[in-house]
Amino acid sequence: MVGRVLSATSLGFDGQLIEVEGDLSSGLPTLQIVGLGNKAIDEAKDRVRSAIKNSLLDFPKGKIVINLAPAELPKDGTQFDLPIALTILCLSGLLSQENLQQALFAGELALDGSIRPIKSAIAVAQTAKKHHITTVYVPAANAGQSLLISGIEVIPVRTLKELFLHLKGEVKIQPAVAHRAPRGRQSRDEVVIDDIHGQEQAKRAVAIAVAGRHNLLLSGSPGSGKTMLAKALNSLLPPLSDEEIIEVTKLHSLGGETVEDVVVQRPFRAPHHTASRTSIIGGGTKALPGEISLAHTGTLFLDELLEYPRAVLESLRQPLEDRVIAISRTQGKYQYPADFLLVGTMNPCPCGYYGDAEKSCNCSSTQILAYQKRLSGPLLDR
Repeated sequence: MVGRVLSATSLGFDGQLIEVEGDLSSGLPTLQIVGLGNKAIDEAKDRVRSAIKNSLLDFPKGKIVINLAPAELPKDGTQFDLPIALTILCLSGLLSQENLQQALFAGELALDGSIRPIKSAIAVAQTAKKHHITTVYVPAANAGQSLLISGIEVIPVRTLKELFLHLKGEVKIQPAVAHRAPRGRQSRDEVVIDDIHGQEQAKRAVAIAVAGRHNLLLSGSPGSGKTMLAKALNSLLPPLSDEEIIEVTKLHSLGGETVEDVVVQRPFRAPHHTASRTSIIGGGTKALPGEISLAHTGTLFLDELLEYPRAVLESLRQPLEDRVIAISRTQGKYQYPADFLLVGTMNPCPCGYYGDAEKSCNCSSTQILAYQKRLSGPLLDR
């Protein structure tokens, strides 16, 4: 006997439809998951078994093989717990294949049968729409993100038992309704450019940079207000459009920044100068988005720009020009959007007081020249 349930996973910024297949045969009671899954998917065996039993449902006896197709794609995450559990319930005869048609399921199971939020809820909804699937079942905490994709009916699920009764037609789960958060221009702790007194030339430069989407480098002595000006830049940017809200929320969800909330304000990222190149550009074993992608449609602020390693600064040249970043790994090539406004601050010399009206600079011309040459010409051109 074979059962099939549709699910989805994220491959970089895009989604991929995954078919969860199950087969029940006579033999020793075992549960085996194949299909190039990682450790989290392998551990789903124990989560699914406990969740089914604690939901007062029967776990079938016999040899169960679960296949995640296409098998050649590497799969990661806990969103396959729910479709695996439904496939097993289909094999046991508690659910029929007709109950699972034209729907896509994703969710992490707790041992008591409750359903926990996942990272890729927007990717799940987008994949469903791409393949003309009309209904998605996601954890209740992820419903707000999934509703960003129009034309999809989102069913918020809280427990496995509740979903089972809904699919059997005994209990009706109402579809989620969108409640769009207000797109405020200013948060309570946001710096507004009108709060800054003086520095009229620098404030005009910030306004021009925002109007033309130009990158900005602020150079001045310590205490001149460079950091405050950079932080005030975000208050001049327009509110996010609907498409930008989807992109930003999806990136922050994939990066683990938020799995429940919808991002409605332009991001402002300010990584420390000790951050690694992988954390800035993106990558790692799972090829996650980095700071330049998390700053998409917003501002990437690099305070004390010359303190960053040269390799990190030079790696910004390609995404600054192409507005995307391509991360190549042995398992595949992943592409993330990276359309950000780069704002950097720096001191004019090692002591910081070159050209200052009140304090004299004690650096030699050789030291000043060597300090400023840390920033390459091609990066300055951008």
